[in-house]
Amino acid sequence: MEFLVEFDVTVPEGTPESEVNYRERAEALAAARLVDAGHLVRLWSLTGTPGESRAVGLYRADSEAELAALIGALPLSDWMHTVTTPLEPHPNDPVALRALGSAPNGSEG
Repeated sequence: MEFLVEFDVTVPEGTPESEVNYRERAEALAAARLVDAGHLVRLWSLTGTPGESRAVGLYRADSEAELAALIGALPLSDWMHTVTTPLEPHPNDPVALRALGSAPNGSEG
């Protein structure tokens, strides 16, 4: 299954900069492991207010429960608010259509 996950990270006021830096480095390593395992497919930063950290990612997992466990294990998880949306294939998905060898307008691709 694929999921769109929106992340909003808020560092608690008064958190030492050293802890923030440590968790951010650990988060990058955890993300790399999720990529290697095939769970994290894409990740984008969202522009916002200075000091905010917002992102949206495309994830793969066998279930919502597995995804929740993966996200819950991230080093920044207790500073995150997430919104997860399960995704279903769309009949006009251009990637799927290319894989079938046809274009959306019915012509061969």
